[in-house]
Amino acid sequence: MSMREIGTIYLEYCEFRKELNVKTINAYRIDLKQYFDFVGEDILNKKKIEKYITELHRKYMQKTVKRKIATVKAFYIYMEEEELIAENPFRKIKVKFKETFTLPRIIPRKEIEQMLNYMYSHPKKGDRYWLRDVAVVEMLFAVGARVYEISNIRTDCIDLSTGSMRIMGKGGRERCLQVTSPDVLRLIRRYYQANESLIKQSGYFFVNRNGNRYTEQSIRLMVKKYSSLAGIERNITPHMFRHSFATYLIEEGVDISCVQPILGHSSIRTTQIYIHVAAKMQAEILRAMHPRNKMELLGLVS
Repeated sequence: MSMREIGTIYLEYCEFRKELNVKTINAYRIDLKQYFDFVGEDILNKKKIEKYITELHRKYMQKTVKRKIATVKAFYIYMEEEELIAENPFRKIKVKFKETFTLPRIIPRKEIEQMLNYMYSHPKKGDRYWLRDVAVVEMLFAVGARVYEISNIRTDCIDLSTGSMRIMGKGGRERCLQVTSPDVLRLIRRYYQANESLIKQSGYFFVNRNGNRYTEQSIRLMVKKYSSLAGIERNITPHMFRHSFATYLIEEGVDISCVQPILGHSSIRTTQIYIHVAAKMQAEILRAMHPRNKMELLGLVS
């Protein structure tokens, strides 16, 4: 059996046994193909593997390199567990990364308000898709879900009477979220009533004009369009609503251990980055608003 054939079996294992999502499977497929193209059938050659890792560092950013190496390492662990190889060469290869710390980009509260005000003040009469777009933007900020989670919500996963919903996140992990704003819940109900036949036909809650799932890319383009029409110069993406949601909750005093399960993070270390964002914003507020900065005082005597 060739390595590519084993790779195909491994991807099926990831899809049906580990129940990873389609996006993750596609990334694994690309990473493994790239690896096989480089090393061929010589996958136990430690020096060749190290050359591949060096080549990755030449071509890609650190985050991408880290993911591609993780994909290959997981493949080797699978082969080792299935007794397809006698020895895992990755156990003798040391891969270290200099950790970079990048703060997530958030949307200022005024700009979220500005965008929503524009959308609400420019309704398209009788346009059920306008209702959908407003509902999607409200949902992104209301529950802090990822764009693919919003795009893939099934009809039977939302309780329109209570606002509770079931979200399928990374690694097939399911979590429950709650729309708490009565206004947002009323809007979602209006959207459903206007699109009920298409939604029932599709099975997905958010649908396009053809009655199919409202895709992640369509949502990204929609957010870009409305933020631009609202006069916002910042390049706003759907994921920035998630970052903003988490940051503002922490700013309001919500404990990080409560934010973690809402976001669907498997580790609290992932959620902790929002503490740093909140602290940075607090510093900016103090610089702009602290009364000491507006006082006209004599300078220190030299």
